[in-house]
Amino acid sequence: MAEEAWHEARLIPTSGINGAEEQERRATSALLAVLSAVREFGRGFVKPFGAPSGAIECFIEVPFVLGERRLYPDGLIRVSRGAKTWTALVEVKTGPNQLATEQLENYLDIAREHDYDAVITISNEIPAVAGQHPTKVDKRKLRKVALHHVSWSQVLAEAVMQKEFRGVADPDQAWILGELIRYLEHRKSGALEFDDMGEAWVGVRDQVSAGTLRASDKGIAEVAARFDALLRFASLQLGRQLGTEVVPVLSRKEAADPVVRAQALAQTLCATGELSGAIRIPGTVGHLVVNADLRSGRVTCYVDVDAPREGRATTRVNWLLRQLKNAPDSTRVEVFVAHARGSQAAELLSTVREDPSVLVHDPTKEIRAFRLAVSTTLGTKRGRGRGSFIDSVLTAVDGFYGEVLGSLRAWAAAPPKLRPVHAEPPEVDDSVPAALASTDYSSQDGAEEDGRARAREADHPLAAVAAVDPHHPSVVAAWDQQADDD
Repeated sequence: MAEEAWHEARLIPTSGINGAEEQERRATSALLAVLSAVREFGRGFVKPFGAPSGAIECFIEVPFVLGERRLYPDGLIRVSRGAKTWTALVEVKTGPNQLATEQLENYLDIAREHDYDAVITISNEIPAVAGQHPTKVDKRKLRKVALHHVSWSQVLAEAVMQKEFRGVADPDQAWILGELIRYLEHRKSGALEFDDMGEAWVGVRDQVSAGTLRASDKGIAEVAARFDALLRFASLQLGRQLGTEVVPVLSRKEAADPVVRAQALAQTLCATGELSGAIRIPGTVGHLVVNADLRSGRVTCYVDVDAPREGRATTRVNWLLRQLKNAPDSTRVEVFVAHARGSQAAELLSTVREDPSVLVHDPTKEIRAFRLAVSTTLGTKRGRGRGSFIDSVLTAVDGFYGEVLGSLRAWAAAPPKLRPVHAEPPEVDDSVPAALASTDYSSQDGAEEDGRARAREADHPLAAVAAVDPHHPSVVAAWDQQADDD
């Protein structure tokens, strides 16, 4: 048999996984083992939950007694630093399996009885808002014990960013973290990507197309939540490639109360048939806005860019064009001017490249901002694959960043230039105190001579230039020639 068909030995193998129970047990053991083995990754994982910086110990299937029942949480994490100890129970789900309310409430009771700090859940469920748990539990059980949730997509993104961008000091630990990444990326691991818009998707989609969707219809809240979850997944996926933290943009009200965001999405969906949201990418000129129009079947990504604060209108347009060398010709460019509502002009990039002045309808109005937008076909299928809603949105986001947003830089004013000084300092009048003497030009320098010069240059063709810069080479040469003639 050729060596090409051989399978390389892996620290965490995917072979031999039979059923969901084995899948969950292996994923739990692999993750917890790497948390305790790779110091940087382990610290980055537990720090957001309030754990101190210290030695991490991990255990799987720890037995507990609750009433007359014997329960086995999937894992336990203990962090110790001096006399302080932080402990959390871990519950893991893989594949399409979802967390159960009763099970989580039992683990919260166990944690409270043993004075543990938190319960951490890991599954493929992505909540619509960061910090929100996908499973509803009795809030009274959260008075002394915190409940946290992490998706497998987030675990994978954090692992990739730690290994590839932040770095791992020990080479052996870096290799171990790489083995966990390879395992989680394998389809048999059960760490699935976002692959379903939910059961209500087809019905809501068809109602939007028919124009019969109403705010009271069932399924709208689920579709809105799945769209926000898709934006979070797109952020994680993009952040994994860029090596930075990419997050959806939420207002303070929306972050504090997820219901506000859900209601706003539902109202927009009923009124216009659109689902929209924004993504914040560190170091970019603006937020990447995603707008999915279910009625027209188009998904549009756009960004607003502040225009330069100096220069003519066409100069500002050319400044933008120089940064769009890799942008597709189908990119729509809109211009916004001062003291006006809406855009003043909009053209495709192909047209603007040929004639930048097409965006300047009124040269007297100051261009304050540009909007760059790319629109592509929106898929309609519920799952993943060709023609799916999820893949069309993900492709649009990645493409817009790679071709447009990633190459844009914010305008910065040029630093001020030094005023020219005399080659030789003029003679200083002895009657003027030394502290008040100046070697630079003054409004009174050569006043008599300048007066005669202004009299001569009043009707000269270079009078306008001389008024701005009397020391311009062409002006000096003209005056010298006129003095010779006199």
